[in-house]
Amino acid sequence: MPSEEQPLQPLDPNEEAFVRALSRVLLTLPRVVDADMVREAGLPLSEYTPLMHLSEAPGKLMRMSELAAACNLSLSGMTRVVVRLEKQGWARRAKCTQDGRGWNAVLTDAGLARLEQAWPTHLSSVRRHLVDHFSGQDLTRLTATLRHVATADQANHG
Repeated sequence: MPSEEQPLQPLDPNEEAFVRALSRVLLTLPRVVDADMVREAGLPLSEYTPLMHLSEAPGKLMRMSELAAACNLSLSGMTRVVVRLEKQGWARRAKCTQDGRGWNAVLTDAGLARLEQAWPTHLSSVRRHLVDHFSGQDLTRLTATLRHVATADQANHG
């Protein structure tokens, strides 16, 4: 909420154009990358993303709640995805050894192989639809700014 001391300032035309363009990217990018993944690799982004996060985690496992947060899904949504991955032999669920109450998602060898098979398609798609459009830009600075935006939002709502 704006304070009474600082009146709300309308966006100038450049700011408005930026907000609208970013909103469009946030809506379209996942769709086009998912379409490429399904068409070329037979693996939707909703399954590729948790496999990717699990492959990067220590021991190739994550608490279901942490995986859900990393994938921006609810716990129940993540459970549905992991059940699909289990049916394909790409992941399994295991009780947390630390407290015995929670569940971990664990990447299987077959899941890692499937991720490695789909990775070139993901890389090509992300390059084509996003990264290549930023050629010559300061990606380090842009990344830092985006991380700041994400962190500020988490601090305000998390």
